[in-house]
Amino acid sequence: MQLRSAHRLLIHNYVIAEFIALCTARGASRRLALAFLDGLFSDHRIEMRWVDRELHCRGVEFLRKRLDKSYSLTDAVSFILMRKSRVRIALTSDEHFEQEGFVRLLKPG
Repeated sequence: MQLRSAHRLLIHNYVIAEFIALCTARGASRRLALAFLDGLFSDHRIEMRWVDRELHCRGVEFLRKRLDKSYSLTDAVSFILMRKSRVRIALTSDEHFEQEGFVRLLKPG
């Protein structure tokens, strides 16, 4: 599957927060990272969801139910939003998405 053929592109602000932190940790250009985000926000094909208190609390509760996993809060919120929106494919390299039954597009090798 190609990203261009996706019917729906969904992202939330916790993913954005992780993206900036990851870019900083890996020494990537902050200017380029922010320019990339500008492109996301201006792309009408991308549906941006903002995590509110209720969704945040649902994510925390999700983590409480899966204490055996090393999921992040961003993962948990993603799983909740993806299930609610009936999105099955994730543009991620994170194997946690497969553990929850989703298809991840970015795999090593």
